[in-house]
Amino acid sequence: MKLYTDRGNFKSLKVIAALEITGLPYSLTECGLEERVVPYLSGPSLPVLEVSPQRFLFSPNTATRYILNKKSDEDDPNIDKWLEWESVQLQPYLVRYLVSVLVHKKPDTESLNRLQQLLKFLNAELKSKSLTKTKDCAADFVLWASLFPVFKGAAEIKGWEGQYSNIKSWFNTINSLPCCQTALDKVIPGGDTTCLKASLNSQPVPLLETETRQEEPVQKSKPQKVKMEKPLETPTPEESLLTKEASPEEIQAAKESWLTGKSKFPKPRERKHPILPKSGERNLLITSALPYVNNVPHLGNIIGCVLSADVFSRYCRLRNYNCLYICGTDEYGTATETKAIEEGVTPREICDKYNKIHAEIYDWFNISFDKFSRTSIPEQTKIAQDIFWKLEKNGFISRDSVEQLQCQQCLRFLADRFVEGTCPLCGFDDARGDQCDGCGKLLNAIELKDPKCKVCKGIPQVKSSNHLFLDLPKIEDKLKAHLNAQFDKGIWTNNARVITNSWIRDGLKPRCISRDLKWGIPVPLEGYQDKVFYVWFDAPIGYISATASYTDRWEQWWKNPKQVELYNFLGKDNVPFHSVIFPCSLLGADDNFTVVNHMSATEYLNYEDTKFSKSRGTGVFGHQAKDTGIPADIFRFYLLFVRPESQDSSFSWDDFQLKNNSELLNNLGNFINRALMFVSNSFGGQIQEMTLTPADFHLLALVNRELASYIDNMEQIKLRDSIRNILSISRLGNQYMQANKPWVLVKGSESDKRRAGTVVSLSANLATLLSVLVQPYMPAVSNTIQGQLRTPPQCNVIYKEFVCQLTPGHKIGKPSPLFEKIETPKIQELKKKFEGKPAPQKNASKASSGNPEEIQKLTDEVAAQGNLVRELKAKKAEKAVVTEEVAKLLALKKKLAELAGEPAPAGGKQNSKQAKKESKKPEMESSGTTANGAVDSQEVERLTEAVSKQGLLVRDLKSQKAEKSQIDSEVAVLLDLKRKLAVAQGQDPEALTGGKGKKGKKK
Repeated sequence: MKLYTDRGNFKSLKVIAALEITGLPYSLTECGLEERVVPYLSGPSLPVLEVSPQRFLFSPNTATRYILNKKSDEDDPNIDKWLEWESVQLQPYLVRYLVSVLVHKKPDTESLNRLQQLLKFLNAELKSKSLTKTKDCAADFVLWASLFPVFKGAAEIKGWEGQYSNIKSWFNTINSLPCCQTALDKVIPGGDTTCLKASLNSQPVPLLETETRQEEPVQKSKPQKVKMEKPLETPTPEESLLTKEASPEEIQAAKESWLTGKSKFPKPRERKHPILPKSGERNLLITSALPYVNNVPHLGNIIGCVLSADVFSRYCRLRNYNCLYICGTDEYGTATETKAIEEGVTPREICDKYNKIHAEIYDWFNISFDKFSRTSIPEQTKIAQDIFWKLEKNGFISRDSVEQLQCQQCLRFLADRFVEGTCPLCGFDDARGDQCDGCGKLLNAIELKDPKCKVCKGIPQVKSSNHLFLDLPKIEDKLKAHLNAQFDKGIWTNNARVITNSWIRDGLKPRCISRDLKWGIPVPLEGYQDKVFYVWFDAPIGYISATASYTDRWEQWWKNPKQVELYNFLGKDNVPFHSVIFPCSLLGADDNFTVVNHMSATEYLNYEDTKFSKSRGTGVFGHQAKDTGIPADIFRFYLLFVRPESQDSSFSWDDFQLKNNSELLNNLGNFINRALMFVSNSFGGQIQEMTLTPADFHLLALVNRELASYIDNMEQIKLRDSIRNILSISRLGNQYMQANKPWVLVKGSESDKRRAGTVVSLSANLATLLSVLVQPYMPAVSNTIQGQLRTPPQCNVIYKEFVCQLTPGHKIGKPSPLFEKIETPKIQELKKKFEGKPAPQKNASKASSGNPEEIQKLTDEVAAQGNLVRELKAKKAEKAVVTEEVAKLLALKKKLAELAGEPAPAGGKQNSKQAKKESKKPEMESSGTTANGAVDSQEVERLTEAVSKQGLLVRDLKSQKAEKSQIDSEVAVLLDLKRKLAVAQGQDPEALTGGKGKKGKKK
């Protein structure tokens, strides 16, 4: 290796120290201040490390990291954090201070003050006496080299050793290393830091963060007022992508694709409907989970299925794959009947109303379905009944009587969603008859504690009813064989695999596929004509019926497993129905059906620090997004940027503002607008002849690297990662213009002007590439960019390499800003608008109607009687005495509840449990109940959510076969949370969690 540096350049210290400690052979060459070592840089840059012939690193921090990685991989993320802090935060003020002292002989007070603040921060971070867990890492040498001139010599900060004891200990340890002493001997012989003066005086002073924001050309709201301001002199460290190495092979490939790639560039596929599979091509059938028709989708619902599938399908079209994107509303079942009863209309009217609402929302979000259908169509009934008859013929349908809840007042059996109650597993008090939203477990309605009819609130009775079952155990082997093959070669998110495997590992059980309802697909079997199919049997068949309503040749998609790949996009709560029940239905029908090959399941998107809630008005729902005045593409971009791919994520207005203003406005939009404005203003809107230099081909190689990563991430359905590739390419474009300064070149000689023409014309071509890559994420923005560039339609293909699309002589249109800044007052307004109401206190209105003095008197009596009961229990008084006093306590509580408008406490058989509750220690009452025994609903909600999350963690650990000690530890946490929840709900905690040391019943 060769290190080129000028005399007294303190930035060389870190590089030499790294070379010395690793023992790598190197030579040191002293250069003149104006000497250009790197031939493809427009100006001198020192120090420079030549790692191999004509391969240079001209960022000292990057060079230091590169050298130390030769010895051993430094994979501690804190190293990068400190390297960034040193270059972004420390360097600008440190260099200003050094220049003021060593060059101008007059210390800059402002720089010194800021420098001392940074040192105070560093001192606090060094409590452990080390920056990272890695000894003698790049962060140590980088910070030591920077701080040496202000800790030793002519520019020493007086009293620093007394002020920053942690830094002193760390600094002295690093400074004493032989490698650092060798570096000092070579750069600052004798420790005389005045030798740094000439080098400091010749180097540009790093820009401050505030200067960076001021100098960056920002798009104005009115296009005619946009001015091209002088960009950054030096790229900020977080954007320093141009310093990345590119191999000679990468550079040669980039050169060939730029010069000859257009002749190999494929033409966009012409999509003529109906789209049908083609032999010898890649045929992709893409589905997104059918949204329930009875509700308005919120942003979490939208990113969880339709938007994610839309991005992937748009990408597939740009790759010239033969693909079809299908969706529709799920319209049958209890949910629709319930909603219809609530609104006093028929189920059909509910479906018509909400199908229209869904379609309008997805249209505003630019979701590009090939067919958006609904399940209440004739094709659905025909296909679902046909699949049923094939399952029946093949022996996969069984019959059994089922104990169900029957409402005596409504005179009917209650399907799952007509029942509400308390979850027997986690204690969540608003569980449905089919599933608990608290812990996510599937339930049977009769398992619920304290069940109630959702319509009349009456208490139902258990009765028997004959039903049909899909015999999943008989199909299990077929399912396993199919899934094992797909897991090996398909794209499955981790949660989809884990959830599916947990179902199979526990052994599949027969699944009831009929319901006692009116609104649904009639069961065609004799003796069961008064029943309909269970919605989760028929809903996934909606993908098939949607295709059938799109083309009468639908079987070419759905009975063609050798030629068609089926992609499912959904939320994790829908996984078992798509990976187990629906595939079993198709495999059992044995009619050559196309069965799922790939499954992308998202985690949950929360709203700020809570959940979306329509009843409380918390969060943004689909129809409300339009009313914010923010374009749909901005919502699309942000939802995809925070897409919950591997864990839950949150929609945050502050982060929304930050991503819009930084990533879209100041990065992507700034680069494209800057490039096009230069072409328009300096070259009459015409693309110039481009003579590319080695530095230009180096840029193309880095762009091709990001492009290849973009394609790979998209193929793996890592949509968040691909959007970051786009932003990296635009950062490269911004840096490229900053490094070449076309605003200076255009005022110079004819040769300089030609160079300026090359730079801005190459940048315009980069903008063309970005317009294509951004199309799946922000289709409207893509259209705007292409309109301003007047791009040829042929460019709309995602090719494996960057190709010149805009040739010399091409005339672009009129540039204008792509994005607008979102101001803080706007964000505050939106926060307020969508924050919703807090969880309502139960019967608060009734409580307020009681006599306050009487309520207070009874409250005091309840508290006194409760204390008496606890004292008697503590003294082990006779049972008869305790029982008598407990009865008095319950009577007082009942009287208080009636006066305050609260539900009366349980009596009769519940008395013994109630006595246990009252004999608990005082802290039980403080956990979740108020002084008068009322439930604190906010505390209950908090604990319910905590139980749910902990339960999911325990299940994940078990499914992943984690260490027993780890599982036991997390189970203990879960049981403790459940006890606290029970106390908060006024229940017996030992009964809820199965008693002390008693295992709960395994489902």
